[in-house]
Order: sequence, then structure tokens, then C-alpha cells
Amino acid sequence: MRVSEIRDLAYEELLQKEQELKEELFNLRIRHSLGQVENYYKLKSTRRDVARVLTILKEKAANK
Repeated sequence: MRVSEIRDLAYEELLQKEQELKEELFNLRIRHSLGQVENYYKLKSTRRDVARVLTILKEKAANK
């Protein structure tokens, strides 16, 4: 997910996106521990997406 796409989302949508990404990351970690992950890059990209969303959330909260 690109930063420009994240910045276009509303604050409530960002909160929802954060929750979705954290659930996806949790599922990927479980599958990784069981040896069922085929694409290890997905773990790294999901972690980074969570960080991006959290950064934008903090920026928007500071501007309110």
C-alpha cells in the first residue's frame, strides 16, 4: 500500500485499516510458525504497512 493511498483515507478508515492489517499480520505469523507461509515477503510488507498507517494516524491526530 502506498503512502499516498493511506493519506487519502479518513481517520476512521485508517483505524479500520490498522485493525485489518494487524489481523492479517497475526495470521501470517501463525502460518509462518507452522511453516505454511509461501511468500515470506508478505510478512515484511504487512509490518511496514502497519507502521505506515500508524505514522499517518499520529500525524492526523496531531493536526486535529
